[in-house]
Amino acid sequence: MALPLFSLSMGSSGLRNPLGSNLFLWSVGFWGHRLTWVLKNHSGLTQHIIHTHSSSSRRPPKQKAIDQEDPPPCMGFEPSLCTRENHAILDDACGNDLCAGAPPPSQIMADKNDWYPFTSHVEFETAEFLFTDNQMQQVQVDRLLQLWTASLFPFNGWPPFTDHTDLHKVIDAIPHGDAMWTSFQVQYAGDVPEPAPRWMTKGYDVWFHNANTVVKNLLSNTDFHEHFDYIPYHEFEPMGQCRWENFMSGNWAWHHADILAQDAAMHGAMLVPIILGSDKTTVSVATGQNDYYPLYILIGNIHNKICCAHRNALVLLAFLAIPKMDRESEDSAEFQKFRCQLFHTTLSHILSSLKCGMSEPEVWQCPDGHFCCVAYTLAAYIADYPEQVLLSCLIQGWCPLCTNMSNHLDGGNGVLQSQEHVEYCIHAFTFSELWDQYGIVGDLTPFTNDFPHADIYKLLTPDLLHQIIKGVFKDHLVTWISEYLKISYGEANRILDNIDRRIAAVPLYLNLRCFPEGRQFKQWTVDDSKALMKVYLPAIKGHVPPGVVHTVSAFLEFCYTARRNSLNESTIESLQQALDHFHHHRQTFQQTGVREQGAKGFSLPWQHSMTHYRHLIQELGAPNGLCSSITKPKRIKAVKKPWRHSNHCNTLGQMLITNQRLDKLTAACVNFENHQMLQGSVLSATIQDAELHNSVDNGSDGDSGKSDPTLSHLIACKFPSDIHALAHHIQQPKLPQLTSHFLQFQLQDDTNPSNNDAALPDLSNSLVSVFHSAISTFYAPSDLSGLGCMHTECICSTPCWRKGHPRYDTVFLERDPDSPGMRGLYVGRWFSTISDGPDDDTGMWVVQPDLDADGQRELGVVHLHSMLRGAHLIPVYGHDCLPTDIQHTDSLDIFQAYYVNKYIVHHAFRIAF
Repeated sequence: MALPLFSLSMGSSGLRNPLGSNLFLWSVGFWGHRLTWVLKNHSGLTQHIIHTHSSSSRRPPKQKAIDQEDPPPCMGFEPSLCTRENHAILDDACGNDLCAGAPPPSQIMADKNDWYPFTSHVEFETAEFLFTDNQMQQVQVDRLLQLWTASLFPFNGWPPFTDHTDLHKVIDAIPHGDAMWTSFQVQYAGDVPEPAPRWMTKGYDVWFHNANTVVKNLLSNTDFHEHFDYIPYHEFEPMGQCRWENFMSGNWAWHHADILAQDAAMHGAMLVPIILGSDKTTVSVATGQNDYYPLYILIGNIHNKICCAHRNALVLLAFLAIPKMDRESEDSAEFQKFRCQLFHTTLSHILSSLKCGMSEPEVWQCPDGHFCCVAYTLAAYIADYPEQVLLSCLIQGWCPLCTNMSNHLDGGNGVLQSQEHVEYCIHAFTFSELWDQYGIVGDLTPFTNDFPHADIYKLLTPDLLHQIIKGVFKDHLVTWISEYLKISYGEANRILDNIDRRIAAVPLYLNLRCFPEGRQFKQWTVDDSKALMKVYLPAIKGHVPPGVVHTVSAFLEFCYTARRNSLNESTIESLQQALDHFHHHRQTFQQTGVREQGAKGFSLPWQHSMTHYRHLIQELGAPNGLCSSITKPKRIKAVKKPWRHSNHCNTLGQMLITNQRLDKLTAACVNFENHQMLQGSVLSATIQDAELHNSVDNGSDGDSGKSDPTLSHLIACKFPSDIHALAHHIQQPKLPQLTSHFLQFQLQDDTNPSNNDAALPDLSNSLVSVFHSAISTFYAPSDLSGLGCMHTECICSTPCWRKGHPRYDTVFLERDPDSPGMRGLYVGRWFSTISDGPDDDTGMWVVQPDLDADGQRELGVVHLHSMLRGAHLIPVYGHDCLPTDIQHTDSLDIFQAYYVNKYIVHHAFRIAF
């Protein structure tokens, strides 16, 4: 049985507790040595030296050691460690150069009471709450404001707005972030037969922002200050290894700057890489298949962590047209050609306002306040495989990145695809030869041909979400394993049901999606695939050959390595090794008859895309900043929620207005924050204005970078405050003795061991408080986190979780800061490793419960600060089928061995190796 957390306050015995009040009792082993409770930074991040793009010289990288006990460094580097060439600085639109290091032009500081067009702080935050956070229906807004008016009427007061019309009028008056929606219409211009199909006679409306205005707003957004790269650079670690993270650290940005440097007009200009993304989405099937085709824009100067934190770096640029057709015309060559031409013609027109800035620099203000000459260039396009085929004007089944044949994608001797190669083929071969031998649609032209230095085949980015997680894992591996079981066992439902029971029996973990019925759900989402990846490997072991287990394990290694926030040369080598192992072990599916023999059995574009990750990381930086996972939240905010917010009549027009107002509110918020007008809560600001702030709390959130575990603020009730009474209450009679031994070990004098034979501390007058949870905050840049890359999780130890079963989480406890991975960690509630290395098949460590001489779980008291973070264990199920009555709440108590699940989150993948 696991036990709650408790704090101990020493009483009148005169013994001072030098460890503070945070002690932690768990069902763990009692150590025979002093606990180490000074924690090491396990993030794996070290400081790096940056070598920036420079046309004059390339100096070797400097190296500087870092104390391993230092707190995790912030993202960004000390100026003394950098060797960057400053970007060109202008003081006004006339192009007058400033001296090096000159400050930006002074800005007119607004009065802190000037909330224009709002009248007060309360009015602004009310508008933001109603329109952005809650997106309340207009009828509900009117009712709320009427109730508000009725409550204030006896006091001669009025609410911030009279109704939703007044609210919208004020939002529309915001002078910031204004990019108007405009439209144009596209129609088929070829020969029209009689009778003509409807798609040939219909006009298609395209709504879009001026791309130049949107990029200007992104460049001038002060929220990106200190998270913005002005020049391409190369980054090196202290040992000299090259490191890739943000887009501007990639080779593409460096090489493109070399190309622009050949034009004298571009000297001194700042490279602004334009990154696009699109993803057709369905907002509702039940009301008539409502599809929308949003186009997004991003600039590559902004750091990846801003994009991953969803800080408005990705902006909705346009709604593309979706041509509708009848079943008879759906597969016709004419319609497919028109659909592609419509797509490329539309993109070319939407981006036309950027074309002048690609050949001649334009002057815009940057996030640091300076004005700078900027040079645009099309740099990347975020899309899944079907869209990549559409963008590259190729045939489905061919790779848009290389010239390998579609029936031999992984084994050919092809080279990287390029616009030059495609144009040569178009001039050298007939359309039928292009189609059959090269997969090229010869009568289509990519939109990138209309822009200088743009090559669509160099713009396509790796897509972890759709190609790897949904494509390779869900559509390939999970499906193949089911087919293997059917081939091997005939009627495989019994085995599949047992796998589902194993998945359902996985213990709880923070934010882990539960599968109470296993994977028996009709409609898969990407989130389902991501959650199933974390628990699938232990569930299949024992039912499939070792080769299949190795295949899934190698795939997970590849996926989690590629998802890291930064990668160096060693990491990329590990990525390549995982890919080689995947290719070797997946042959098991051919040997068992699941896939056909020969190269064609694995000529799958999604799996083949994994072979290009090494090159794409070196060219474009870490994939997590160029993945469709950053467009998915934007799709919800910009498409799905505004659609639900509308009255479903002239829906697109309402969605356009909603997005414009959301952009205005976001820009207003940035402006108010820049003038330090949003410090503290609206209540604290109001009270401060009333000159009563000396007697109230200002609502500060505290230190966001705190990394030590802390107890919950809520003390558990109905527990005795005397430690002996508490021991009786929780049925753990050893509690006082274990606590005394713990304090004795912690109070040992290292400098004078002869004084370590003191009597055990007297706890008879000690006061005890019980807590059912603790908060651990740690540096985890690869997981969902804020700008500081700090991630917070709750560790539970409660006898009643959500009014149901008990929940006692497991944790990583630090044993040896100098030993890497699991060799330097314990797993509490107490589990010890059963070997000197991870399991050969799954790549995960295996632990077993520690038992005393009576066969009971060993107990011990540990310091709260020795907890690193939560751990997740999955039972080693073996070859037998689970009973149908097994519950996930029992899993940590009834099995003999457990896998340490390093795939539960990316931070665990980096420390539990």
